[in-house]
Amino acid sequence: MPASKRSPSAARGASPGRPTIADVARAAGVSKATVSRFFNHRERLLTPDIAGRVEAAVTRLGYTPSPMAQALKRGRSRLIGLVVADISNPFSVAVLRGAERACQDAGYLVMLFNLGNDSGREREAVEALTAYRVEGFILNTLGRDAGTVAQAARHGKPVVLVDRRHDDMQADFVSLDNAGAVKSAAEHLLAAGYRELLWLSEPLGGVSSRVERATAFRAWLDAHAAAARGRVLECGDGDPAALDEALRALRKRAGARAPALIAANAVVTLRVGAALQRLGWQFGAELGFVGFDDTEWAPLVGPGLSAIAQPTDELGQVAANCLLERLRGLALPPRQILLPGRLVARGSSRRSQGNP
Repeated sequence: MPASKRSPSAARGASPGRPTIADVARAAGVSKATVSRFFNHRERLLTPDIAGRVEAAVTRLGYTPSPMAQALKRGRSRLIGLVVADISNPFSVAVLRGAERACQDAGYLVMLFNLGNDSGREREAVEALTAYRVEGFILNTLGRDAGTVAQAARHGKPVVLVDRRHDDMQADFVSLDNAGAVKSAAEHLLAAGYRELLWLSEPLGGVSSRVERATAFRAWLDAHAAAARGRVLECGDGDPAALDEALRALRKRAGARAPALIAANAVVTLRVGAALQRLGWQFGAELGFVGFDDTEWAPLVGPGLSAIAQPTDELGQVAANCLLERLRGLALPPRQILLPGRLVARGSSRRSQGNP
């Protein structure tokens, strides 16, 4: 073949396609083991002449070692597996950002598995991420599949749970202080004059964070029976007419006073917003409102939506740091870390004219 027709890699004596460590070794006149030492222990194990030859060959060929291959040779992948129940939930996205930042600062990468709210895929997620040799797991799942516990334990990887518990899983747990956050929202509405309250949640279904918040709301009602009354309603996404009817019934029970609603998360908040549009109501007028999760769009809806701001970034960072501590050999009983929420009051929970 004429020189003008030869590929650049062939002209350099390299294999076609992406250059390999064998190409570098051949170009430098050394063994593959010597090239490997160059990338791992250059100053200690190579003479200046050999190191210079390898460096020149690497530059000439444009060779870059595989980070995964290097990590596996050292017995470490530097990968963290993060499993989330629903990536469309703003909470999950925000927690992911915090966890990813903390992992990157420590030299780790995050691999994400989204369950799409399918609890049957929890074991599949653990198996899939284990195949990539992740060193540990951060789980924000539905917590319904008991087999997930066994799978994670079988692989001997440390696990940190975020927001949702798994029965019988002995692992660090990082979450919002749900009881404190529910109390803050309910007492804010009570102070604004609302006496008829509704807690609206996705179906509880054994999901620990949903159960804890609903339980805390019922406990608050019991403690304030003389001043307020209310109930818990579970709301799926397939029956908007049922939600509309529930809101009409809420207003009827409230009589002359405007009622108020607390939405258990941002997904429920969107459903409430759609219902109010269908009913021709407005936040802060026909219905007082506080929602869990202070989204970017909360200040833009109606008079502004009052919200419980979760420390999502901090939740992700704390969860990642707990896992990193375990990977470094920390041996302590499982820890529970509850972070406080912050009430952000806007127009949707202002004192109504009908509420003294």
